[in-house]
Amino acid sequence: MRDGDKMKNVRAVFMGTPDFAVPILASLIEKINVVMVVSQPDREKDRKGNTIYSPCKELALANGIEVYQPLKIREEYQKVLDQKPDIIITAAYGQIIPSEILDYPKYGCINVHGSLLPKLRGGAPIHHAIMNGDKEAGVTIMYMAQKMDAGDIISQRKVDIPDDMTLDELYSKLSLLGRDLLIDTLPSVIEGTNNRIKQNEDEVTFGYNITKEEEKINFNDTSVNIHNKIRGLSSIPGAYGILNNKRIKIYKSIKTDILSKEKPGTIININSDGIFVATNDYVIRLIDIKLEGKKRCLVKDFINGIKKEDYINEVFEWKKKKRN
Repeated sequence: MRDGDKMKNVRAVFMGTPDFAVPILASLIEKINVVMVVSQPDREKDRKGNTIYSPCKELALANGIEVYQPLKIREEYQKVLDQKPDIIITAAYGQIIPSEILDYPKYGCINVHGSLLPKLRGGAPIHHAIMNGDKEAGVTIMYMAQKMDAGDIISQRKVDIPDDMTLDELYSKLSLLGRDLLIDTLPSVIEGTNNRIKQNEDEVTFGYNITKEEEKINFNDTSVNIHNKIRGLSSIPGAYGILNNKRIKIYKSIKTDILSKEKPGTIININSDGIFVATNDYVIRLIDIKLEGKKRCLVKDFINGIKKEDYINEVFEWKKKKRN
C-alpha cells in the first residue's frame, strides 16, 4: 500500500476552534480521513441574532464532516470514542482533554502548539512571545498529556520575530508553519518512527491567557515594553490607555529616539505622524487607535476632526486607582 493510500485510511478526529486551526484542518482533510471535528460551542450572535459558527466548524460543514460541540469534553467524550479514531489531532481547541480520549487512539493524541516548548506553555503563547520581546517563535508538534502542554516533543520549527511584527502577523505565520510542520511530521507518527523528546522542566515558562489588567498600558514603563505590549495584543484583545476617563485602544506604535522629559503618559504632540506620548525613557508614537464608541482609525485621519490643543499636555492614566 502506498504511503498516500495508508494516510487516507487513517481515521482522525480533529479538535480546534479559531482561525489559527483552519489551515491545519484544511490540509488534514486532504491527507487523511477526518471523520469528526470537535469545536467549542457556538456562543456569539451577529446583529440579526444569527449564530456565528467557529471557523473550524464552518470548514467542517463545508466538507460534509460531522461536527461535535460539547460544553465540557471531560464529561461528554463518548461521541468522540464512538468514531473509533486512529489518531486525534488538536490545535487551539480551548478545553482540557480527558484521559479517556488521550488513551484511546493507537497513534496517540498530538497537538499543534504555538511556541517552542518548553517555553510558553498555556493558552496565549503567541501574545506573550511578542510582549516578552522574544526574537524568535515557532510551533511544536507534541504528544498530549494530562498536564498542560507538558507532553513529549515530536518536532519543532522556528521563525524570527521582527521588532515591528504584530500579534495578527505572527499568528497567521505560525498557523501556516504549524500546518506545514504537521503534514511533514504526520507520516513518521503513523509509521512509529518519529522523535519523542521529553521536555526539560527546568526551562518551562508560561503564556497564560491575557487578563483584563494586562491589556492596560502602564506609560510609566520603557518605550520598548510599551511597544511590545501594543503589538503583542494587536488586534485582539487590543492594548488600551485611559485618557480623560475614556478608553483608547492602541493597535500600532513606533519607538522614537526622543528623550522623555514630561511625566509618563503626557501627550507632548499630535500631528499626522501620530500621537507622541512620554514614557519613563523615550517618547513613543501612537499611529493606529480606536476611541471609545468610535471606529478604529489612523491618527493622521483622526486629527482631521479634532482640536489638537484639546489633547496636547493631557495625560494617560497609568497608576492603579485605589479602592475606597
